[in-house]
Amino acid sequence: MPSFSSSRETVLRSAHRRECMESRLVLQAAGIPADVEHRDGSWLLSVHSEDLDRANAELDAYRRENPPPPAANRPAGRRLGGSQVGVVIYILVLLYVTFLDASDTFGRDWHSAGRVDSAKVLDGQWWRCLTALTLHLDAAHLIANLVFGAVFGLIAGGILGGGVTWLALVIAGGLGNYINAIVQGDDHMSLGASTTVFAGLGLIVSDALRLGVADGVAGLRRWTPLVAGLVLFAYTGIGGEQTDVGAHLTGFFVGMLFGWLAPKIPDAWLESRMIQSAAGFLAVLLIGLAWMLALRA
Repeated sequence: MPSFSSSRETVLRSAHRRECMESRLVLQAAGIPADVEHRDGSWLLSVHSEDLDRANAELDAYRRENPPPPAANRPAGRRLGGSQVGVVIYILVLLYVTFLDASDTFGRDWHSAGRVDSAKVLDGQWWRCLTALTLHLDAAHLIANLVFGAVFGLIAGGILGGGVTWLALVIAGGLGNYINAIVQGDDHMSLGASTTVFAGLGLIVSDALRLGVADGVAGLRRWTPLVAGLVLFAYTGIGGEQTDVGAHLTGFFVGMLFGWLAPKIPDAWLESRMIQSAAGFLAVLLIGLAWMLALRA
């Protein structure tokens, strides 16, 4: 077992500072001196060699008497599966709708039928908030959302799992578009997957902030993920005459809200392949239902 010095032994190694500090208080309450040190990316709790057995016994007893809540402190390094599958389906859906749009399938103008038209959205055509997520102005617009959506989707998918992540991002993108329609007013129109893309960024930032709080990160360092997220947002989400910054912002903040609420989902649900598959299917179904309503309207 690694040690800080020849007379000390490591009794706990953790990625979380808070866990080491809490364990240190337990040992000090039992009259066992202990020190905490950060080394090689981990937090280490050490005691004198002669106190090692007693320290282990005290910590074991404390853990038995104080088990963690079921979904309270998910390990920072845990990555759920399904991210790649979710991203592949995201890409296929966008490409498929682009093909249908370019082919004038059903003899309809897909842009007119599916884009966010604030007046129509506020008049009850809520499905436009979802259909607009699959439409793009041109190839450059589509490629940008494919690339950034894939990157953010892969990262976010490890937090909630592929299926649940994309269901959350579809809903967050739709809500972001709806809020933006309210804010922008009746004559506003927009389209593109970027509301969902920035919801993914918001979810990632929110999860990083939550883990920082759980680890006891203090001061300005606690807000590092938010600052980094806002810098990335400014670099990718602002600029260009046709950029809908409002939709990007609403998507980002709805994504952050979803990321903060994510720990409420039981781990057993997120680790269930059946639930992940059902959530992914529901995400695609929502888009399909929205388009069915749009083409009938």
